[in-house]
Amino acid sequence: MHLTNAVNIFITVFAALFPIVNPLGTAPIFLTFVRRCSPQVRERIARSVAIYGFLLLFGSLAIGAQILLFFGISLPILRVAGGLVVAVVGWNILHEDENAPDKAQGEELDEARAQDEAFYPLTLPLTVGPGSIAATVALAAGHTPTWKTDPLFQLSSVAGALAGLLAVSLTVYFSFREAPTLERVLGKTGTNVLVRLFAFILFAIGVQIIWLGVEALITQLPR
Repeated sequence: MHLTNAVNIFITVFAALFPIVNPLGTAPIFLTFVRRCSPQVRERIARSVAIYGFLLLFGSLAIGAQILLFFGISLPILRVAGGLVVAVVGWNILHEDENAPDKAQGEELDEARAQDEAFYPLTLPLTVGPGSIAATVALAAGHTPTWKTDPLFQLSSVAGALAGLLAVSLTVYFSFREAPTLERVLGKTGTNVLVRLFAFILFAIGVQIIWLGVEALITQLPR
């Protein structure tokens, strides 16, 4: 029973977050941000993004709902604000100048700068954005803790959720690490097309998140 619950929670968490995080689709966009980095720095940033993403999702799962309540922030407001950030990132990538002069290719970033770029904007909001955070908070809010009545059942739920978050983070790491291989297979033109395609999808996701927030706010208006 407990194992079945852990598997069900794992499937629920992974299925809910993987399409939103979309590591395979985000990998070409990730590469546009780190193209001038050396392979060693690119791998380190990919690993850092996966770790930061896991920590952000875990934090959202563990205390996200409580933080929102403490500051009086509702999920609709989070969606509107976060959706704006995602839409702006997608819009900027769509209008990036392909013919802009490149800086030194393969220039290795220092550790501090690499870590800064790994967190913003590569982890937040490009990889783990308001959609995945809101989904994680919603998953946590929809779960009824059973520490007092059945602690083993609750432990199996926690284990399943952590396994789901870990699986998503691993797909992020391997997808981002192998982004140059994906580019070699597709070529420069194919990669540019893929980047523009997923940048548009990213922009559309941002608009969709904004609309979901606005729609929820409208339903809260007095009639």
